[in-house]
Amino acid sequence: MKTTDSKKEMTSKDEVKKGVTKPKSDAASGLTDLFEDGLKDIYWAEKALTKAIPAMTKNATSADLIEALNSHLTETEEHVMRLEKVFELIGKKASAKKCDAMAGLIEEGKGIIEETEVGGVRDAGIIAAAQKIEHYEIATYGTLRQFAETLGLAEAATILEQTLEEEKAADKKLTIIAVDAVNLEAAETE
Repeated sequence: MKTTDSKKEMTSKDEVKKGVTKPKSDAASGLTDLFEDGLKDIYWAEKALTKAIPAMTKNATSADLIEALNSHLTETEEHVMRLEKVFELIGKKASAKKCDAMAGLIEEGKGIIEETEVGGVRDAGIIAAAQKIEHYEIATYGTLRQFAETLGLAEAATILEQTLEEEKAADKKLTIIAVDAVNLEAAETE
């Protein structure tokens, strides 16, 4: 007969194993809560990007990069409106919750601009910062789309998928600009 450690068998919500973070009183308790929290987070992030992208554009010198940033700013404004539609679909008022990850990525982008010379090197830095942002958004929209599918929110999933595909396309466009011109120009300053 197997004996079990009685401590391992305890499953009370109030009991937390050593080293495991105790949840806050307003912690998500289900996938719907987690989905809604994620929507609030990315809603804040997209709104913040509508202010951050113009700063990147002002500091870029590559015509292709400036065009890509301006184009993505227009898409980002559309992303904000789509998120408002998703909130509406789930019967919630659109609200933002500060996204610490995006705030950090935006600050890192500002730092890159300050720490690079104007021209190809700065453009390469702007692309690097923008792609980190895109990768965060790709991860977030992919997760939220899957949550929506799991929760049976087909229309929300479709909207989130559309934004996910635009984020992937923006990332790909930035890669092409970097590889075909900007990185080569930045390397010439060595």
